[in-house]
Amino acid sequence: MELRARGWWLLCVAVALAACAHGDPASKSRSCGEVRHIYGTKGFSLSDVPQAEISGEHLRICPQGYTCCTSEMEENLANRSRAELETALLDSGRALQATLAAQLRGFDDHFQRLLNDSERALQEAFPGAFGELYVQNAKAFRDLYAELRLYYRGANLHLEETLAEFWARLLERLFRQLHAQPLLPDDYLDCLGKRAEPLRPFGEAPRELRLRATRAFVAARAFVQGLGVASDVVRKVAQVPLSPECSRAVMKLVYCTHCLGVPGARPCPDYCRNVLKGCLANQADLDAEWRNLLDSMVLITDKFWGPTGAESVIGGVHLWLAEAISALQDNSDTLTAKVIQGCGNPKVNPQGPEPEEKRRRGKLVLPEKPPAGTLQKLVSEAKVQLRDAQDFWISLPGTLCSEKLAMSAASDDRCWNGVAKGRYLPEVMGDGLANQINNPEVEVDITKPDMTIRQQIMQLKITTNRLRGAYNGNDVDFQDASDDGSGSGSGEGCPDDECGRRVGRKSSSSRTPLSHALPGLSEREGQKASATGRLQPCTHLLLLSGLPLVLSAARPRWR
Repeated sequence: MELRARGWWLLCVAVALAACAHGDPASKSRSCGEVRHIYGTKGFSLSDVPQAEISGEHLRICPQGYTCCTSEMEENLANRSRAELETALLDSGRALQATLAAQLRGFDDHFQRLLNDSERALQEAFPGAFGELYVQNAKAFRDLYAELRLYYRGANLHLEETLAEFWARLLERLFRQLHAQPLLPDDYLDCLGKRAEPLRPFGEAPRELRLRATRAFVAARAFVQGLGVASDVVRKVAQVPLSPECSRAVMKLVYCTHCLGVPGARPCPDYCRNVLKGCLANQADLDAEWRNLLDSMVLITDKFWGPTGAESVIGGVHLWLAEAISALQDNSDTLTAKVIQGCGNPKVNPQGPEPEEKRRRGKLVLPEKPPAGTLQKLVSEAKVQLRDAQDFWISLPGTLCSEKLAMSAASDDRCWNGVAKGRYLPEVMGDGLANQINNPEVEVDITKPDMTIRQQIMQLKITTNRLRGAYNGNDVDFQDASDDGSGSGSGEGCPDDECGRRVGRKSSSSRTPLSHALPGLSEREGQKASATGRLQPCTHLLLLSGLPLVLSAARPRWR
């Protein structure tokens, strides 16, 4: 009797343990019902789902206990889990891209408007202020604004040389206009150009404009280009496929609970983090250079203020031009005398028209300025958003676990640890590829970094160096280091007649590509828009490679 009771007790214990481990027949049926529901909502055929649990010896990813998943179901769910994580990564990237794109549009619209308003003020005020001196040379001024617009958009132009060419051409044309009766052959004008620099025919305006414009324009374009590069890096990295090892780990994290009959168990927090730290190890290596880029962008906004800042200089180009023409009018007699002294007395053209009558500088009608605080608001919002985005790459595992993978709120006996319900004991790995050598969930080869991501790390370094150079006022040559074989970082091309223009004075038809272009318009469109106001920027940056432009020093540089 005692032996029979003892045997019954042992039998009850064995049955209870079996029920705990695998569930009784009723629980098996219910568990498979849960799997049937999940499997059906994913769009798969319900005929694949068994009615009750079966032996799990066929499983390749999930633990091989009793299961409601066939081999085909496990494979389908593994593919689905990979696709869902890749979609989540794309969604996270798109959200940041949208933020950066909104910033880019705001700043680009503002800087373009400043330049357009300056050109409009010139077109409205100069005819009355300077008469034929402006009217007959209006194209030269339009060409200057077109060059400034191209420079801002990233054309491979040297701004100092561009300005020097403008002043040299303008001096020749205005000197001819002020002295219409003498014959002025090319060799005489060459002599004029050689002697012009010490004579300062336009006063201090050329030198002041050169110093201020170089710093202002390079700061503005470097900042907007930085926004474009950051967005481009996010887009490319979000498209990097997950490794097979990652796909297996994500399947085990997300769907093996359903296969094993514990669909209510959510992943333990540390377990989820280890899986995604292993999956996104290469992405985390972007962190250091990403932070450097965003820090440099925040820093360069300091160059938008003050008398030499982008706000006042870009919007005030016409004021320097007006000062220059007025100085030439005031000093024309002295200039003529010194030119004759050095170059000789030119022959008189008896059929030449009367020289342009001297006119005093008229009052300039200033353009309607943007609403007060426009740039301050843009900068303030950008600083907050850029600082919030600094930890984007290393925060991705935690963000995805919390928002996309239904991670458990706490690590306790009720969460899924990859094998069963229970606590997750392994420690959480550090960030980056090198720290995954002992990752218990994802097999990561730390000797084989992803090349696409390495190329984007290099792109971040290059762009940060450009921003730092721009902060110091250097006219940086923006060379594209994109990984795209076509030389276009955004995947879009740009027609030659829209992407750049050579500064050379006698070969204006020859074009130069944009080496790191901003969204904007062609020169022809830019001139058209300058009369009507605001430009309509493109939505993507063009990253076009180009050789540095070599400019001949045929004309003197105005200091």
